[in-house]
Amino acid sequence: MTPNQSSDEFYTKLRKRLKKTSKWPSPYLYKFIIPTENQSNIDTLIAIFDNLGAVISTKKSSKGKYTSVSVNVTMKSPDIVIEKYKEVGEKVQDVISL
Repeated sequence: MTPNQSSDEFYTKLRKRLKKTSKWPSPYLYKFIIPTENQSNIDTLIAIFDNLGAVISTKKSSKGKYTSVSVNVTMKSPDIVIEKYKEVGEKVQDVISL
């Protein structure tokens, strides 16, 4: 199985779960972890959610090596939730989506 097949399957399952468990538009909480050493990655991540009315919070790990980023935002549909995950994956290096 190629990585794209695996991620496609993941997003298909996520879409089904989101449609089943929420009424849209709905608030959605994204969580990410990024190495702190490259502030531009954190800035890029924040910019992706800019102008969406998102509440964004960041917190450094106890040793400061990683930064967690939480993004609470109202999204219009499961498809848009997934589009944002894909955009983050394409534009932000070394990001871990939770």
